[in-house]
Amino acid sequence: MKVILLKDVKGVGKKGETKEVNDGYASNFLIPRGLACVSTKGSQAQLQKDNAEEAARQKKLKEEAEVLAKRLESINVEFKAKGGSDGRMFGTISPKEIEEGMKKQWDITIDKRKFIDKTPANAFGYTKLRIELYKGQAGQVIGTVSVHISEDK
Repeated sequence: MKVILLKDVKGVGKKGETKEVNDGYASNFLIPRGLACVSTKGSQAQLQKDNAEEAARQKKLKEEAEVLAKRLESINVEFKAKGGSDGRMFGTISPKEIEEGMKKQWDITIDKRKFIDKTPANAFGYTKLRIELYKGQAGQVIGTVSVHISEDK
């Protein structure tokens, strides 16, 4: 029986694929659990429509990420930290703190898990951190944010 997978099924295929499976497997497992539907002309047309909508949505997300990447290039997130007598910084500025600083200073919300550079900023001056803004079939968009840490006296 030909079925269209509505969700990823381990050992069978990924969402949106049309697969040939045993009749019993389809009628007793896949279809009742909402994992697949029978492949008909109507369901094939619906699948193509859904794929077109998803492609348009992905394209829009990528364009928004590119705009955000351009905006990130021009901003600096400012922090103050205590330093020792030798000019070294105490502690570090973590990605979570950078995320909060971007939200507070520039009203930009980016999840801390999107930071590619997992190393925290731990020196006075400017540090550039890369952020993965979009990842999909259309490619990937990486933005760079500049973090400035000055000494708190």
